Amino acid sequence: MRSITRTLLAVLWAVALLAGGYALVLRLTEGHGPAAYGSYVVWGLGVAQYIYFVGISAGAFMLATLVYGLGVKKLEPVGRPALLVAAVGLVAGLFSIWTDLGHMGRAFLVLLRPNFSSMMTWMIWLYTAYAILLVLLGYAVHKKSPRIKLLALIGLPLVVSFSGGVGALFATVAAKPLWNSSLYPVFFLVGALLSASGLLIALLALQARQTPAIADAVSTLSKLILGLLVVEVVLEWAEYSVALWGGGGEHAALSEVLFGSYWWVFWGVHLVLGVAVPGAMLLLAKGNKTWQAVSGLLVVLTYLAVRLNIVIPGQITPELKGLEMSYVDPRLVYTYSPSLFEWGILLFCAAVASSLLWLGYRFLPLNSDSASHKEAKIA
Repeated sequence: MRSITRTLLAVLWAVALLAGGYALVLRLTEGHGPAAYGSYVVWGLGVAQYIYFVGISAGAFMLATLVYGLGVKKLEPVGRPALLVAAVGLVAGLFSIWTDLGHMGRAFLVLLRPNFSSMMTWMIWLYTAYAILLVLLGYAVHKKSPRIKLLALIGLPLVVSFSGGVGALFATVAAKPLWNSSLYPVFFLVGALLSASGLLIALLALQARQTPAIADAVSTLSKLILGLLVVEVVLEWAEYSVALWGGGGEHAALSEVLFGSYWWVFWGVHLVLGVAVPGAMLLLAKGNKTWQAVSGLLVVLTYLAVRLNIVIPGQITPELKGLEMSYVDPRLVYTYSPSLFEWGILLFCAAVASSLLWLGYRFLPLNSDSASHKEAKIA
């Protein structure tokens, strides 16, 4: 059974890599032509997957900080895998937004000619500092340096700044009522921890060798995920109910999220598959590692729906009444559905990210309970 599962996963990975590779070639040769976004809806799936992957990275680093900065013993087996996930998530997120740029070759200019009145400039500089810190902390953990705690504690405000800063990047766009909310930085922090915890509980539950320490860490992560799911739903209720009751500019966008063409993304993918099902599974798992792994995977995979429901609905309401009828052109519409090309880029990022995770588990000493890295291999 295990060999069949591995074969199936290998086939899925190969298909994703080939399809994604073809999409990447199209991006390099045809630019944004094959994409479905236009002059009104300018941010699409690429931006959603960027904040999705970067959120996973930020959440994973926060969990690593609990181990190396605050000394939470119950989460000790999470430490090294969390640093790997943080690095892989950052690579996948930055690659996603890089392919979304109009001029990919000019990305470095934000470092050479920064405009510090721009939130985007601050984000790139924070990402750069974060990447350097990740390398330093990973090396310190490998060498068991006495500077581990200091580096982890330095990284905590940094990662909170850029994770919450992504939410602020949206919240400061006053022209988009759905985004213009002071709760958005909090949303992004909670989502980062939740999605990272989902991925890490799946990775730990799938390890070939289960130890009491790993079982304890998985149990602790389960409780954390359950708490974060409750916080996520409460925040959404507060944000949505107040906005709908007030009937402000965000009312139309929220109505689209809840009752529009893609209502099933919020109700079905997010609330049912991403909240209710994994929450029930974790409550009933009682140490069943298969249930724990599946619940974690459901949490992390379905969280992309949350990111999409942030990015897309905020752009589909005309700023001026009748604007959508003023000019007629395929690129001047307030409707959006990702093209196959855009899904291909997502598949490529997912395939590369999963490859990096596999290589990390294959060659790095990720099991802190043993000097041999072979014990940390995925089953």
